[in-house]
Amino acid sequence: MRSPLMFLLIAVCYVLTGLVSQAAEQQPPNIVLILADDLGYGDLACYGNKQVQTPHIDRLAAGGLKFTDFHSAGAMCTPTRAAMLTGQYQQRFGTEFEGALSGKADRDIGLPHQALTMAELLKQRGYATACFGKWHLGYQPPWLPTSQGFDVFRGLASGDGDHHTHVDRSGNEDWWHNNAIQMEKGYTADLLSRYSVEFIEANRERPFFLYVPHLAIHFPWQGPNDPPHRQAGQSYHADKWGIIPEPGNVSPHTRAMIESLDQSVGQIMAALQRLQLEKNTLVIFSSDNGGYLNYGKQFQHISSNGPLRGQKGTLYEGGHRVPCLMSWPGTIRPGVTDQTAHSIDLLPTFASIAGIPDVDYQTDGVDLAPLWQGKQKLADRSLFWRMGNRSAVRSGKWKLCVTNQRRELFNLETDLGEQQNQAVAHPEIVNKLNQALKGWEADVDTSAQKLKH
Repeated sequence: MRSPLMFLLIAVCYVLTGLVSQAAEQQPPNIVLILADDLGYGDLACYGNKQVQTPHIDRLAAGGLKFTDFHSAGAMCTPTRAAMLTGQYQQRFGTEFEGALSGKADRDIGLPHQALTMAELLKQRGYATACFGKWHLGYQPPWLPTSQGFDVFRGLASGDGDHHTHVDRSGNEDWWHNNAIQMEKGYTADLLSRYSVEFIEANRERPFFLYVPHLAIHFPWQGPNDPPHRQAGQSYHADKWGIIPEPGNVSPHTRAMIESLDQSVGQIMAALQRLQLEKNTLVIFSSDNGGYLNYGKQFQHISSNGPLRGQKGTLYEGGHRVPCLMSWPGTIRPGVTDQTAHSIDLLPTFASIAGIPDVDYQTDGVDLAPLWQGKQKLADRSLFWRMGNRSAVRSGKWKLCVTNQRRELFNLETDLGEQQNQAVAHPEIVNKLNQALKGWEADVDTSAQKLKH
């Protein structure tokens, strides 16, 4: 016969087991955000590329939600990062964030500290936070990730660095550990993979947010087996592309970089699987802007934007329509969505799944979780882009591109390649979209002025 003490111990065990189970259910999911650099819409096998081998990223696509109409907030590095991390259009922080922060002219500015980043928001919910990779929102303290909610930062502050020597375009050593330079040997993608796996292992018992903004495939175009190019103390502003024996065909170098990026994704996913964290981890893979097809007259066949017109730096689709994959086994059903989504949507999505009320933050984006919660469509809205004297607005199937006084109207449903300007045929749509664009510009520019005062 069992003693009363035995029954008591059994009862206590049941209660404790229930409490542990309840705590596990209440713990918010881990979030891993992997951002490629200059990766074009057509650069991955899962987006139709026949030359490159990306088995790990393809597996992520096959097991998750693949977006065919996802857009970066900008057509260059800095703008997308500012918008993505804050969930707000980068123009709200000033026109300096419409282009890439310069290593010459912008060393003493950075993302305003008043801006609430997704790292700061998730940290309030108890998340461990890390940024491993390219920052490009400030070149030195106090503008580095540790001032924007990240517990640890390892990587480069600048817009580009040699993938082997970690020297930036101005000839500076540019490999940071938190707020101090700490140079380390190794290929950039390999180092970021190692840091990421170590962070996951160290924080397996608590929710974590891991942000991995890769440098690949940004120039210098260097695969793992390509030679180092830059040495400290020299300027590379006129020689920033790396050692390219055949400038007319850069693709062998970028292909090797894409495949190294794929290996990195594979290592991160393997760590999550090994530690049995897959079912409690949302993984997002995307790019900061479209790819370069060419650079000037010299460099050709760099990247692929598939059927899209334009490239990095333009406001045609090739400049900002990018790959995006979301994986969360057991929560996100595998599939493809043609819903229009944007960089600014990630912060409200993360807040939603972490249980953070929307009164705790401001955003221009929308929560994407309904796409995997049974609702097939997002609410109608307009999306906007601006770089200097160029701007664009998207509403449904229509997109208006404005350069100075020139207006181009495209029906993306029938003309994804933006070849047929329908502005003359549809003046009423042009006027409607142009008015929306002006209203948006007035709104974001007012925000920027208030921030500076």
